Amino acid sequence: MLSLWSRLGLRMRLTLLYGGLFFLAGSVLLWFTHLLTARALNQRFVVAVASKVIGIGDPGAVMGTTLPDSDTFAQRVRTNVEQGAADALSDVLRSSVIVMILVGAVAVVVGYLVADRALRPLDRVTETAQRLSESTLHERIALSGPQDEVKRLADTFDAMLDRLHRVFDAQRRFIANASHELRTPLAINRTVLEVSLEEPAASEDLKALARALLGTNARYERLIEGLLMLAQSEQEVTARKPVDLRQVVRMAMEQIDLQPRRRKVVVHEDLCPAVAHGDPLFLERCVFNLLENAIKYNVRDGEVWVRLREDETGVSVTVENTGPPVPPYEVDDLFEPFRRLGGDRVRSARGAGLGLSIVRAIAVAHGGEVEALARPEGGLTVTVRLPK
Repeated sequence: MLSLWSRLGLRMRLTLLYGGLFFLAGSVLLWFTHLLTARALNQRFVVAVASKVIGIGDPGAVMGTTLPDSDTFAQRVRTNVEQGAADALSDVLRSSVIVMILVGAVAVVVGYLVADRALRPLDRVTETAQRLSESTLHERIALSGPQDEVKRLADTFDAMLDRLHRVFDAQRRFIANASHELRTPLAINRTVLEVSLEEPAASEDLKALARALLGTNARYERLIEGLLMLAQSEQEVTARKPVDLRQVVRMAMEQIDLQPRRRKVVVHEDLCPAVAHGDPLFLERCVFNLLENAIKYNVRDGEVWVRLREDETGVSVTVENTGPPVPPYEVDDLFEPFRRLGGDRVRSARGAGLGLSIVRAIAVAHGGEVEALARPEGGLTVTVRLPK
């Protein structure tokens, strides 16, 4: 019963509460009215009529006829009067119950209308909260009316939106500035090192040092690019358009090195026609990261399976690979930034540990979800589901 009550909406709970209180108050009032009416009939009608009948004396002498004695006559009259009073009281009670039920039904309807009108401002707050996103934080509820509890709630919500709007604006500016400030010095370093490698007078030791620094510089560039991509992909996608995911998968595969460290990997395709709405560049990066992760963390002569499906619920991209065994309890941790298998945070040469984090951020930004399962024979099965 309590579970059923909790599943009802606030409007319906208030309506049932109003109706229940009305019927409770009406029942108490009807009960007291019945008791008072019965007492009044007994004291002021039945007793009074019986006393007058007894005071008449011998009814036979008065009427000139032969009738039973006065006690028998009075008892019969009293019994008839009590029965009539009981019948009248029963009729009144029955009519009162019928009237209370009818009025109660009207009260339930009126209670629903009152609850609906009282909760209408809350519906406006809820609709605004559901409609808002990162791109529409400039909207406000702007509820007018007296300074009651609902008005204070709406004003508090508007103030919270002001703070969120300022935070997101600051985040956008930070990403734009960081993209310029972090990439520029690394690009300058890369140019200087490349020029030093082309210098004829440079010694072999200097060239070896330059090549080592170029590798370190490249890793930093990949790390910064991954961080910026993660920050951008966590923002909601505002410009959405139909994207052919088969073409996206094929473009991502053209960019993938299928022979990492001379370990050939075979990729099996099973691509059905599928169209999703979103940002093509983000979706391509999502598929690219899935494929890169599946090939990079594979075994010698390993395999990768890419499946693309579409149904009435949406689109799914599944990338499955052979590889080292993955403990099931570590699968969820792989989607956290800088997390690798076994909790390794040191081997940056194999990546920054942001690939699956970016995949999840892009899926969530498109209103989808990502799921990973450890294969019993080793490797992972990662599925990205996107709405149509």
